Amino acid sequence: MNLLLKSLGLNFCLMIGASTIFAQNQDSLRTQDENELLAILNEQSRENHTSNYTVATFKTTRVANGQSIENVGAGVLDMRINHRFGLLNQGVSNFFGLDNATTRLGFDYGLTDWLMLGVGRSTYLKDYDGFVKVKILRQTDDNKMPLSMSYAGAISVQTLDAYAPAGYEYTFDQKLAYVNQILIARKFSSRFSFQLVPTHIHYNMVQYDDEPNDIFALGFNAKLKLSRRISLTGEYYPILSERLRDTRHAATLGFDIATGGHIVQLLFTNSTGSKERTVIGQTTGRIDHGDIHFGFNISRVFTIVKPKGTRNLNNKIW
Repeated sequence: MNLLLKSLGLNFCLMIGASTIFAQNQDSLRTQDENELLAILNEQSRENHTSNYTVATFKTTRVANGQSIENVGAGVLDMRINHRFGLLNQGVSNFFGLDNATTRLGFDYGLTDWLMLGVGRSTYLKDYDGFVKVKILRQTDDNKMPLSMSYAGAISVQTLDAYAPAGYEYTFDQKLAYVNQILIARKFSSRFSFQLVPTHIHYNMVQYDDEPNDIFALGFNAKLKLSRRISLTGEYYPILSERLRDTRHAATLGFDIATGGHIVQLLFTNSTGSKERTVIGQTTGRIDHGDIHFGFNISRVFTIVKPKGTRNLNNKIW
């Protein structure tokens, strides 16, 4: 009897041991399988991951006077009014420049999320202009693409014969000017953005024989977000080549104020005009002499064509 009990006890212990070893092996295999599956899923997730593009590097399609990296969205129309008063140093007799003003009325339209067209008319030099802006690179939130880049090209015609001798009229070709710019921008944080703008301007006609027809400049633009709705902006466009006679480097300091569907930009600048041809190449104001204009830009956007399957984002900058 004792021998039988010992035999049964030994068999029971062997069965328990075998079951334990088998369970451990099964747990080990299951853990290995789970790890392999997790690794496969993680790899697929990395392969299927799409980087999110950085948005709102600047509040509008203009930093102040000059172009920003931003475009309006596809099917969105941006109506813009740029207003520049006279010089602050004109004193009380001209109400510190408020008696004199120049205005540009413009319309920008997004054909796609990467292509924008615009036209405008300015009272300063009675100038008509058109431009195209094309996105080339887009900054991503994961920094796989660390910056954004766009090309902006413009053409304008000055209909005022400001320099013509008595009895002489310039031809249409003589009144044309062309602008080519590369916009290179980076949003460093939710508050600060910076942009470089290599610029080339060609004038078919200049006032004096010794003036250059081609001007090269490098713009420095920045935005500092002060609050949810207000940002401080700055522009400086030093000319790197020979300048037109009596012209100066253009500089602007302003504030962007978001008010629902409107963006209002208040600014102080030494430029009388409000587009690249006149701002970068033809600014004559001397800051050290107090030649400062107060002005403002108003931007109002409208959705003309709503993309299918999307929400209305008519007041969102791409």
